[in-house]
Amino acid sequence: MKRTFAMFVAVLVALVLAGSAAAQSDVTVWFHSGKGPERDTLNAQVKDFNAQQSQYHVVAEQLPEGTYNDQVQAGALAGKLPCLLDFDGPNIYNYVWSGFLQPIDRYVSSDLKADFLPSIIAQGTYNGKLYSLGTFDSGLAIYGNKKMLEEAGVRIPTTIADAWTLSEFEDALAKLTALPDVKYALDLKFNYGQGEWFTYGFSPILQSFGGDLIDRNGYQNADPLVSQASIDAMTHFQSWFKNGWTTATPAGDGDFAVNKVAALSWVGHWAYNDYKKALGNDLVLIPMPNFGKGPKTGMGSWNWGITKTCSNPDGAWAFLNYLIQPDQILRMTDANGAVPARKSALAKSTLYGTNGPLNLFVRQLQQIAVPRPQTPAYPVITQAFAQAVANIAAGADVKTELQKAADKIDQDIKDNKGYPN
Repeated sequence: MKRTFAMFVAVLVALVLAGSAAAQSDVTVWFHSGKGPERDTLNAQVKDFNAQQSQYHVVAEQLPEGTYNDQVQAGALAGKLPCLLDFDGPNIYNYVWSGFLQPIDRYVSSDLKADFLPSIIAQGTYNGKLYSLGTFDSGLAIYGNKKMLEEAGVRIPTTIADAWTLSEFEDALAKLTALPDVKYALDLKFNYGQGEWFTYGFSPILQSFGGDLIDRNGYQNADPLVSQASIDAMTHFQSWFKNGWTTATPAGDGDFAVNKVAALSWVGHWAYNDYKKALGNDLVLIPMPNFGKGPKTGMGSWNWGITKTCSNPDGAWAFLNYLIQPDQILRMTDANGAVPARKSALAKSTLYGTNGPLNLFVRQLQQIAVPRPQTPAYPVITQAFAQAVANIAAGADVKTELQKAADKIDQDIKDNKGYPN
């Protein structure tokens, strides 16, 4: 009798467990295979989310960062996109227009939205609807070698309101290049190669002069790219190379912090750890310059959206909602060094909090960040502008190169009938 009852209990438990397993639904996720610590953290978050609840099971797949967009396009064509998709911010508008993503406004309360940096919300919004959220943002500024700056007698700005003017900036480049140990003043990270860095890093120069990549009133033409303001911006940019104040052919990534032959480095938040390790207290963070129309900064980074074909959007949101919790955001940003996406997370951040050494990035994102053009034409815009930057740095005629880029952008918009909604 006892044996029969024990068998009955065992069968009952097995049935309950089987029912529980059957009730658990899979949530497929794709994410880019970034730097080691970032990748390891996301893998750990997937594991922890799966362990702490039994309703959803995240099945995550890593894809190489270099070919990520191509694989997303191929997946969409084959009808095999995952439920939750990780993607670089500038691609969102083309993804939405192509029908890859669904809005997530129904999941995001007004209080939650208000806790995010405005740059994150701006990046994720298209035609008035929210399609993505990121756990971190990026920052662009100038790192300086304090010892060299003081030796050259160059003022070191610390606030956005106190940023270098155009004349101050170029005077600083001349004085720093004249120092005996300096080969060239400004490291522009041309070693990154022609690509998205050229648009992210250098379109703020256009915008600070009063130009832009495209007319943002309808996104139907690239007239601002050939405006006098943009021509002036890129003429000054070219002069930095002609004067020997920067170079398009650096020896590698170490001219500023390792070799110490450059006094300034125009780059993002991601350089901080290596720079701090190399320069210690000689490292200073300087706000973006004001070239006439106020300082401007690049913004945007990898973020998350729910695909239109997802059969389990509630499950996709459950995992995304887990990733955007303040403690999980800090878990990720402590690993990759990026700017925490939520104000409640920023308040706890050693690096980016009010008194943190990188708080300038936060202030710039809140005050002077310009989203990359929020149009499906962006892939062509960035490709055309990056080519113009490379040619201009090499000495090509500024007006001609900007006109060629504008023509490519205008033709793409025309070919796609203005990218109608």
